Amino acid sequence: MADGTDRSPARRPGGRNARVRAQILAATVELVARDGIAGFRYEEVAESAGVHKTSVYRNWPDREELVVEALLRYAEDLASVADTGDIHRDLVDFLLALAGGMETPFGRTLEQAIQPARQSATVEALTKILDQRVAAMQRRVDTAVDRGELPPVDSSFLGEMISGPVHLIVNRGMRRFTREDAERIVGVVLAGIQATASHV
Repeated sequence: MADGTDRSPARRPGGRNARVRAQILAATVELVARDGIAGFRYEEVAESAGVHKTSVYRNWPDREELVVEALLRYAEDLASVADTGDIHRDLVDFLLALAGGMETPFGRTLEQAIQPARQSATVEALTKILDQRVAAMQRRVDTAVDRGELPPVDSSFLGEMISGPVHLIVNRGMRRFTREDAERIVGVVLAGIQATASHV
């Protein structure tokens, strides 16, 4: 009995291949952060990930598919907005997470890649990331409106109003984006929404 237990380790779905894929995606993120999307070299991934070249080519025969999947995997956390029941706090935390992501080398690469738009699949991935972020914001704002935390508001406009200053502060690189910045931005925007709603 003990022999049978010892001999058959639990097999997880994906198992080794899932681990190898995760290593390759992590290495891709690091290389893209270091060299940018344009300078990313497909050949370096296997060495950086500590896997055989065939593992890279078998999973991602196309270089751009690999970059796109790495972009999407990395950016998943940037596209979420918590729901604690306190819209002000949730938006502040969202801005801090957004700024934190943008301040990483990979986040800076993402920001730069949005401008030149040379590779169609990569651009589609970046658009998808932004769309996910907008959709998450819309869901959270709609919930706040349903609960009476906010008056009816255009969630896309609200998202632009609060995230615009983050992009400005982080991209200028003159100072770090702080919780106080996030608190002030969210406070001013939400106060403006409440004030304009009461005059309608």
